[in-house]
Amino acid sequence: MPELPEVETTCRGIEPWVTGRLITAVHVRDARLRWGVQADLGQQLLGRRVNAVGRRSKYLILRTDNGGDLIIHLGMSGRLRVLTTPVVPGRHDHLDIEFDNGRQLRLTDPRRFGAVLWAPSGAEQHVRLRNLGPEPLTDAFDGDVLFRATRGRRVPIKQLLMDAEVVVGVGNIYANEALFMAGIRPRTGAGRLSRVHCIRLAAAIKAVLQLAIEAGGTSFRDFVGSDGRRGYFEQSLNVYGREGEPCRGCGRRLTGLRLAGRATVYCGTCQRP
Repeated sequence: MPELPEVETTCRGIEPWVTGRLITAVHVRDARLRWGVQADLGQQLLGRRVNAVGRRSKYLILRTDNGGDLIIHLGMSGRLRVLTTPVVPGRHDHLDIEFDNGRQLRLTDPRRFGAVLWAPSGAEQHVRLRNLGPEPLTDAFDGDVLFRATRGRRVPIKQLLMDAEVVVGVGNIYANEALFMAGIRPRTGAGRLSRVHCIRLAAAIKAVLQLAIEAGGTSFRDFVGSDGRRGYFEQSLNVYGREGEPCRGCGRRLTGLRLAGRATVYCGTCQRP
């Protein structure tokens, strides 16, 4: 599933092409996405100008000129591309948005777990976004915020990091990597962490996500950016996807397990508490 760095990479990729452009047509070929595309989406978008492109958690947001926002979630396998010339749509090309500069924004989603949602009152008021926690790369999230969120919690810290009401966008890949960087085992009960641990972990989350964004994300399975390029952060992964391989810190064999149904890898020597 595309996580925060992959969504941010997509956001930055499409932003120069669609910001300031007028929407001239909308083609919905298959409305059967995760929550279904509303029947009048084309009517809602036609003639609107995109003022800005943003991101909240793993949602892309196209902000239009009179308050309404288009929210796009890439689901498990979704991809947004900017087409500079017409391309015959394929089987999984479910939606196109055309602009007055001749460009098209195309959503491709083989598994159809993505979503395209219209928020007439703005994205922040939409039911899918209004209860989200702080963005990890902003000042709204730090070690003190994380420390308060862990108090009294027995849930494993890795599971807590993936709770979008605690902090958004820290999916499975980057939770594994941040815990390794911070030297904390994924099964450690969240409430056992000290303030110092939380400060270290929050800093690791920020560092890992920023490095992944700079690398264009992680191209496991079929993620590519809006320009068709693969992200290369996969080459920098220390633990995720490396079960049984030697730790790059100490050389010990990495341990794998499943937490809440998700693949989890850690080093029993470098990650202590």
